[in-house]
Amino acid sequence: MDDLRDDGAHMFMDRTDGGVRLAAALEPYRARKPLILGIPRGGVPVAAEVARRLDAELDVVVARKLGAPGSPELAIGAVTANGGCYLNDRLIREIGVRQPYIDAVIAEQSEEARRREERFRGGRPMPQIAGRVVIVVDDGLATGATMRAAVRSVRQGKPALLVAAVPVGAPQSCSALRDEVDDLVCLYEPEDFWAVGFYYRHFEPTEDEQVCELLQAAHERHAAPRGRPAV
Repeated sequence: MDDLRDDGAHMFMDRTDGGVRLAAALEPYRARKPLILGIPRGGVPVAAEVARRLDAELDVVVARKLGAPGSPELAIGAVTANGGCYLNDRLIREIGVRQPYIDAVIAEQSEEARRREERFRGGRPMPQIAGRVVIVVDDGLATGATMRAAVRSVRQGKPALLVAAVPVGAPQSCSALRDEVDDLVCLYEPEDFWAVGFYYRHFEPTEDEQVCELLQAAHERHAAPRGRPAV
């Protein structure tokens, strides 16, 4: 995009700014009344702004990282509440992760994903996916593990069109993801990709409470009668 900095640093002021710019790129989908699904936690502020600007329904798809044995920050894959799963087979072979460990961590993180989805929805029903345009949003794409698990989860619901959207992403991860979605919208794919947070001036952690508040506000706004503001 022309207004992004050439040096790659601080492309976006914060996640809201990322959402504003992403919404502009997703504008062609407005007329199809898409469902926007944010990946908690950091993807939800981006998704909330996309949903607000496209006047679209907002919800979440929780994808949990599968940490390697003894190195929980090293992702060997990711899983969602309904069993959508991505495994990095190359990494699993390289570090010798055994199947019993994989089965156990998938079960553990699937349950945690279910618990978090219930909390974030606050008793609201899961939105309809079948036959709809669904846009899955995150704040960036590094390894792509959580996004790939998320889109596989959504694909099970038989959407009419499945779109992944991020402000910034590693080129290799974007290339792999394109095989799993009908469209990928990524505003910036830096050749020498650093961590996602490098491309934001402000990249503070997103708390569960903020996710809940954003979802509740979006639900109230979308449920309000047209022509009347949500109370």
